[in-house]
Amino acid sequence: MKWRTAEKAICLGLILAVLVSFTGFATQCEDIPDRVLRLHILANSDSEEDQALKLKVRDRIVTESAGLFDQVTDRESARAVVEKNMDALREAAQDEVYRQGYSYPVSMELTHMYFTTRVYGETALPAGYYEALRVTIGAGAGHNWWCVIFPAMCLPVAEESQELDGVLNEEQMEIVEEGESAQYEIKFKALEWYEQIVDWFRGLGNS
Repeated sequence: MKWRTAEKAICLGLILAVLVSFTGFATQCEDIPDRVLRLHILANSDSEEDQALKLKVRDRIVTESAGLFDQVTDRESARAVVEKNMDALREAAQDEVYRQGYSYPVSMELTHMYFTTRVYGETALPAGYYEALRVTIGAGAGHNWWCVIFPAMCLPVAEESQELDGVLNEEQMEIVEEGESAQYEIKFKALEWYEQIVDWFRGLGNS
């Protein structure tokens, strides 16, 4: 009986330790979306031509937005910059579509959307709801492309950590930089399950 009691106590202690560890991890992950602004581009279709066009539009938007966030230090200010320049960015994207010989319309909006855990270069961003500048080319029925427009992760990979370091704390930097390790892959997957469970309960509350 004593051994069984001890085993139960050890198991309970391990479960509590994991929960406490994950709670801290989840808290840091949940704060990351509030510090970045993502760029999300939807291609017209999955044809080779439309996917190539998507990348041309991506390059044009990244070029046009270069320098817009030089004096920006937080997501709220980044959002204001995007709102101020959205018409110009959309016109540049539309112009690129025309230059490539297509007539697809281009729409652009700031939206709040869910992303699964994504890896960009050597950086991993945890699953969660992020604010994003969403660009839709034509029907928007093709595979998407994403990056982080603030801070400027759409620039060369070598500059990513330096840019992120300005908006994330030390623990969050460890999460995004070590995201491809086995330890963090497991935690990221657990976080996705956690988000799905939370969404399920939200759905029950709204039904």
